[in-house]
Amino acid sequence: MIQASRFILGTVLVAVMATSAAAQNQSIDSFNKAKRYLEREVYTDYRKTIYCDADYDEKKYINPPIGFISEKYVKRSKKVEWEHIVPAENFGRIFVEWRDGDQACVDSKGKSFKGRNCARKVNTAFRYMESDLHNLFPAIGSVNALRSNYNFTVLPEAYPTFGSCDMRIEGRKAHPPEIARGQIARTYLYMDSTYSRYSMSKSQRKLMETWDTMYPVTGWECKRVSRIKQIQGNDNPFVSNE
Repeated sequence: MIQASRFILGTVLVAVMATSAAAQNQSIDSFNKAKRYLEREVYTDYRKTIYCDADYDEKKYINPPIGFISEKYVKRSKKVEWEHIVPAENFGRIFVEWRDGDQACVDSKGKSFKGRNCARKVNTAFRYMESDLHNLFPAIGSVNALRSNYNFTVLPEAYPTFGSCDMRIEGRKAHPPEIARGQIARTYLYMDSTYSRYSMSKSQRKLMETWDTMYPVTGWECKRVSRIKQIQGNDNPFVSNE
């Protein structure tokens, strides 16, 4: 009886561990590979950017919405870039290689380096997080650049930074258009629940839970997550369980 109980307990533990492992990206360890998957297998029939709902073509050239303006990073406003909704720096700083470097992070001139490139070079866990398809969305390059690693919030008094695209950036904070808030929220909640290294603040969690409720899952969002699951092997339950 004791042996049988131990066997059952062991089986349950293995199943739980396998489920937990499957909940993370453990198949794509390159940001460049991630971008190719998104371009060739996820966004093939829905080429619209996350914040401004701008159309783009198969070569990633933007057809900006009427009234869109970009006073900075003008050249980057012409093409799509793949935006980390939860910024890479926000979870990258958790890794010691990002903060302090590593003995393996030395360039061809013998100079030590740290930050994103060192974390990529040394730490597999960082590469998996950086390359997680659930956290990557197409954005107009200049919008991606100005958003930087700023946290999302609501800035009702701020003036739209990009004209007709209601993305507002002020005081190191970013106010996204309503069309993007549901996807943003469910991405933050996914990253927070999936990767133990990353944790949202209480205020950010409250905002994301509010947006998740206010802005329901769309048909495209479900299709996107389903396609990513086929490629990457894991789901975003905040989308698929709605």
